[in-house]
Amino acid sequence: MTLVAFDFDGTLSDSEMMVLLGEQYGVAERIEEITTRAMRGELSYAESLYERAALLEGLPEAKARAAYEQVALREGAAEVVRALNDAGHATAILTGGFTPGVEAALAREGASVDHLIANDLPVADGQLTGGAEGPLIEGTKDEALRALCEETGTDIADTVAVGDGANDLPMLQVAGCSIGFVPKPAVRPHCDVVVATMGRLTRVFEEDGLL
Repeated sequence: MTLVAFDFDGTLSDSEMMVLLGEQYGVAERIEEITTRAMRGELSYAESLYERAALLEGLPEAKARAAYEQVALREGAAEVVRALNDAGHATAILTGGFTPGVEAALAREGASVDHLIANDLPVADGQLTGGAEGPLIEGTKDEALRALCEETGTDIADTVAVGDGANDLPMLQVAGCSIGFVPKPAVRPHCDVVVATMGRLTRVFEEDGLL
């Protein structure tokens, strides 16, 4: 069995949850600016997330739910995940994005993963508080991947990580195989393989004997 860990925003999904949330509140452009700086490595992920979450303070919970319902999987992503599951591998999503958005996108496509590690935007009195909480704010994806290996009894050498941004670098650097999905320039040198479509990702898995 191989443990395959995916990033979500920018990898399994071409939606950006924070931007969708920002569109509900008129702050999408400001959120995109902060996201771009973080992906270039100019801000730590924690700094960028807290800054973006603060812009959403007061967003009604109903509007947040509407944004999460717009989150969609990239074409072919559900098929890749299902194929890995059917082949007996463990699948995981490690994302700095938010649990409700990931769950909504998976449910819409009838897909599932064995492990979901994500963050959340807390709600109080029917509105977002402007805060953020979760294991992948201060914590890093390499720590999360190692914890999953311990939980599942998987050797770190038997892992595949798929991601695109600066916050994916830690897991890409420790995984047995690192795959960049249209990776940012700073990420590309750390990838064993680079792909641009889910079809090509499937072929890589086939070539490696996973599928």
